[in-house]
Amino acid sequence: MTDLIIIGGGMAGLTAALYALRAGKSVLIVEKETFGGQITSSPRVDNYPGLPAISGNALTDALLSQVLELGAEIELEQIASLRQENGVFMADTGKKQFSARAVILATGARHRPLGIAREEQLVGHGVSYCALCDGAFHKGQDVAVVGGGNSASQAAVFLSDLCRSVTVIQQFDHFTCDQKELQAMQERANIRLLTDLRVTALQGDSCLTGLELTRPGSGDMHTQAIDGLFVCIGRMPDNEPFRGFIALDAQGFIAAGEDCRTSVEGVFAAGDCRAKAVRQLTTAAADGSIAAVAACAYIDQQRETAR
Repeated sequence: MTDLIIIGGGMAGLTAALYALRAGKSVLIVEKETFGGQITSSPRVDNYPGLPAISGNALTDALLSQVLELGAEIELEQIASLRQENGVFMADTGKKQFSARAVILATGARHRPLGIAREEQLVGHGVSYCALCDGAFHKGQDVAVVGGGNSASQAAVFLSDLCRSVTVIQQFDHFTCDQKELQAMQERANIRLLTDLRVTALQGDSCLTGLELTRPGSGDMHTQAIDGLFVCIGRMPDNEPFRGFIALDAQGFIAAGEDCRTSVEGVFAAGDCRAKAVRQLTTAAADGSIAAVAACAYIDQQRETAR
C-alpha cells in the first residue's frame, strides 16, 4: 500500500509529490492524459518566480524529472471512483485499484467550450482550444481568439507570429488580462481587439469559414470570415468521479479552503480543481506544497494512532 496517492500530474500534483517524497513518504501519481497539465500548452511562462521566460512544457518536464529521481511511481490511468474502507482509500479505474493512506486530488480543469451549435463537430476542423497545439495549421491565415483573460491574450500574441491576422473577441466591455498582456496585444499590428461581442454561431459545413458575432445589449449582429477559432474562456473542473464522496460546490469545484482539506479527513485538494479565487501556476504550486504537508501530517498521525 502506498502512503499517498496523488490523482493528477499537473503543477499542483507534481509539487505535492516533491514535498511528500522529501518527507520520506511513498508516492503514486495517477495521471489520465499528459503529465504537466494545461500549462504544457503555454509557449511562454514569464510570471513564475525566478524563471523570467520558460515554456510550460520545459517547466513541468523538469519538475516531473525531479520527482521521478526522488522515487515517485506513476500510472497513466483514469480514476473512475474513490472510496474509503477501514481507514484505507481505494482509487478505482474500473480495471485497476490503488490503495493508500491518504489522497491528494489535483485533477485540474479542462477547457470550457462556448456551448454553441456545431462547436464539437468543428473541433479539429477550425475550432481549437490550444493555440500552441494547432496554431501552425493556420499559418498565414486569419484567425480569432475568444476570451479576455491572460490565456486568451497569450494565445493571441503567439498566433500573431504565425497568422496573417488575429481578432480577439471579448464578451465584456473590457479585457480581464494583466495590463502587460493587454499591452502586448496592442503592440501587435496584426491583432485586432473587439469588446462587448459574443460568438453566437459558427459558419461552414465540413470546416469553419466564419463567425456570427452579436452585441448583447443591442442585439446587433454581423458575420466575419475566419479560418480558425481558438476558444480561451476558462476551465471546468474534472471532479465528477468524486461527486458523492467529497463535497463539491455548485460549479463542481472541490469545496476546500486554503488549507486544502476536503470534507473527508485524509483527502486533500490542490490546484485548479478546488474552489478558489485565483488559479495561477504559482497558486497551484502553493496548493501542492500545502496539501502535501497536511497529508504527511495525517499519515504520521494515523500511524501513531495505530501503534
